[in-house]
Amino acid sequence: MQDQDTKKPNTQDDLGELKSLTQGAEDMGFSLDDILAEYGTRRSTERSAVPVGLDLPWPEAKQSPKNKDNLLQFPGGNSGADCPEPEEEEQAVPEDTQDAAPDREPQSPQEDDAPPAPNDAGTVVQFPEEESVLSAFLKDLGRKADEYADHMFEEAEKTDPEEVRRLEELIPGTDREDDPPADEPRRNRRVEPPPPDSPPHELAKRFGRGLKHTRIRVVLLALLCIPALAQLLVPILGLQWLPPLDSYPIQVWGSAGLLGLGMLLSADVLLRGLGRGLRGRVGMDTLLTIAAGTTLADALTLAITQNREGQLPCCAVVLFALLFHLNGRYHKRCGLRLACRTAASAAQPYRLTLDEGKWNGKNTYTKEYGTPEGFGSQVQMDDGAQRVYRVFCPLLLLACILLSLLASVGMARPDRLLWCLSSTFTVSAAFGAALVYGRPFHLLSRRLSLEGAALAGWAGAARAPRDSRVVITDLDLFPPGYVSLNGFKVLGDFSRERVVSCTATLIRDSGSGLERPFYDLLRTQGGLYRHAEGLCCYEGGGLSAHIRGEQILVGSAAFMKLMEIPLPAGLSVKNAVFCAIEGKLAGIFALNYDLPDTCFPAIDMLMREKVGPVLATRDFNLIPAMLRQRFHLAADRMDFPPIERRRELSASDQPHSDVLTALLCREGLLPYAESIVAARRLRRSTYLGAVVCCIASTIGLLLTYYLTSVDAFGSLSPLNLLVYMLLWFIPVYLISDGAHRY
Repeated sequence: MQDQDTKKPNTQDDLGELKSLTQGAEDMGFSLDDILAEYGTRRSTERSAVPVGLDLPWPEAKQSPKNKDNLLQFPGGNSGADCPEPEEEEQAVPEDTQDAAPDREPQSPQEDDAPPAPNDAGTVVQFPEEESVLSAFLKDLGRKADEYADHMFEEAEKTDPEEVRRLEELIPGTDREDDPPADEPRRNRRVEPPPPDSPPHELAKRFGRGLKHTRIRVVLLALLCIPALAQLLVPILGLQWLPPLDSYPIQVWGSAGLLGLGMLLSADVLLRGLGRGLRGRVGMDTLLTIAAGTTLADALTLAITQNREGQLPCCAVVLFALLFHLNGRYHKRCGLRLACRTAASAAQPYRLTLDEGKWNGKNTYTKEYGTPEGFGSQVQMDDGAQRVYRVFCPLLLLACILLSLLASVGMARPDRLLWCLSSTFTVSAAFGAALVYGRPFHLLSRRLSLEGAALAGWAGAARAPRDSRVVITDLDLFPPGYVSLNGFKVLGDFSRERVVSCTATLIRDSGSGLERPFYDLLRTQGGLYRHAEGLCCYEGGGLSAHIRGEQILVGSAAFMKLMEIPLPAGLSVKNAVFCAIEGKLAGIFALNYDLPDTCFPAIDMLMREKVGPVLATRDFNLIPAMLRQRFHLAADRMDFPPIERRRELSASDQPHSDVLTALLCREGLLPYAESIVAARRLRRSTYLGAVVCCIASTIGLLLTYYLTSVDAFGSLSPLNLLVYMLLWFIPVYLISDGAHRY
């Protein structure tokens, strides 16, 4: 509402503004004096501010004033003379309170200054027409825009740029988590009952039994393969056997005899394959058992009938297959023995697990103090290659039987059935099937045992995703002994024991990695831990608590500046812990951080495997800027959560997965990183090698079916079959050999 005044305008500008506002009304026949008289407003000599978006109380209706049927009596009487006389000097209404009283009625003008009434009916006002919806919407929109424009810069005007720059300089930047993705429904898989959880030291003894005998059997099988290979190479090289070895029946009986000896030396492999087949877990060892049996039967039959145009049976190929399978079993038992021995070396090792969605919705590796519980059960489970074979080998088994029947009985040649079965099953039992998991597991276990780590079998390695994270704490970067005190200084009238006790208490309660050096200092100073209440951790790099009613602040130099604690002039200590009691600086503790040399290769290994480190440090000095400037670590590629998330990720009571990835028996980042990388490389090499073996078996089976169906004895000779399988063995061997080279 505008201020009322009895004075008349002195300038033409004021009158011009009022006339411009009432131009629409004058077009309908109203004069300025009529409008002012109608609403009880006198011309003022002072200009009053009109708020933006204020709705003026003038009618918008364009109706003739002479239409008396649409007249509304003005409040206060029927004529201007009956209106109450206002005071000479009206009290001005402040601008900020105009909007607070929107229902206040306009005052009536004085009787002597009011113009004569237009008719005898008294002072009247036009009844306004109903406002349209569009007009009301536009008016409301304009009002909201004006209010926003009036308040849009209020927050920016209140912010102090110097304070903002100060906080950005003293408080380290942190990484925020994204919204967790929606959980996708997963298909429930059939869970097999796990093997009994035996202690690691008992399993080490069990896996160690018979290793020497197995190694001897491998050597003997290799010796048996030499004469079997000579039988195939002598005719190709154009050489002749001395009589009576040049006889075809003796050659066949010799091949059958070598195969029989080889089956005796590898009886454990054949019995294991047969047992797995009877339990419905058909694998490559099952196919090898059937191949050995059918090949031996074919050799004995061929020695009697001699109806294959001088071709020898596939005994030499099966001998090589038995050699590689027995060697793969030997490697796996050696790896299990090493892993169990390492796991049994510590009563309370670190448990390395992969927790789902731990940080930023990604699977994250964490470790905690615990027991080897579950380790013995996991190492006895089937490995990844066996699980792949359990899905694929039953199909190969059915294909071998059907294709052999089609190539023999289906073509009216039932006497070729043993030859077809021997050829198809032999080519399906890939040479590298047992080495796919056994050899890389042995090599990785040997490497990890030197660092005090042990892989917990296939179950932990199978859960390694492509993009994951790893939580790194204070003790991972700086194990005990790598952070030391260079000295301390007590300021003011505080005692040494009091300052050391207060500082050590807050360091201990916060769970910082500095607990050990401050505990040693507390013992040398004869101090005791005190009871602290209301411990708070700040993002700026400090702690606060109350001890005996006094506020204690412990933190870095940046934290003291943030809390406006004055520091000594010319202070040149780079890494230190400051203590303030009741707003006064009480002590300075100089620290020396010595990063282990093994930390750099560990970080590089994790980066190459695309495992992003997450710094969950509780030591307020360990921030990305310090690690980058002091030790030249790639801290910009590490996640640095806020302080509350760092404490959650490094808490000892947080939930973890029940599936073990590895057991760590030593401190430091290197065993931690080695185990993660080893698990991921074991998983990758096992799957890749198993796929190569399945491809080799499938292609070989199809080629063998075609050659047996056309009676191509020369093309399907044992030497050609041996060369084919050795060629497919080479990539499998290279894959398994490269798993531990990182």
